[in-house]
Amino acid sequence: MTKRVLVDADASSLIADLKSRFGDLMFHQSGGCCDGSSPMCFEKGEFKLGGSDVKLGTIDGCEFWMSKDQFEYWQHTQLTIGVTKGRGSSFSIEIPSGFRFMIHSRLFTDEEMKDLEPVEFIED
Repeated sequence: MTKRVLVDADASSLIADLKSRFGDLMFHQSGGCCDGSSPMCFEKGEFKLGGSDVKLGTIDGCEFWMSKDQFEYWQHTQLTIGVTKGRGSSFSIEIPSGFRFMIHSRLFTDEEMKDLEPVEFIED
């Protein structure tokens, strides 16, 4: 099964550090506010999810969500979460670390599209 969202080694290391300090985490792909289209990291449950959100999968045990409207644009794309030096201007939990999460994307191949990891929705 082809995963919709992946995490690189540097982001995985930052996630492990954040989890050791804050406990369980979650991600929500920003839809253009604040930091453009940055993945935002929160303590699990600190970002209100609802029927307008879709879960793409998990990275390092953290759920990864985005809005359904945004998913319509990204559904043919595999996302890889990375980090870069610098301080973002969002509400994401990693901001004081001097790093910020970022996203890389690529289109799925025709073969991968046939075997995608299913998404999940919240029932309101």
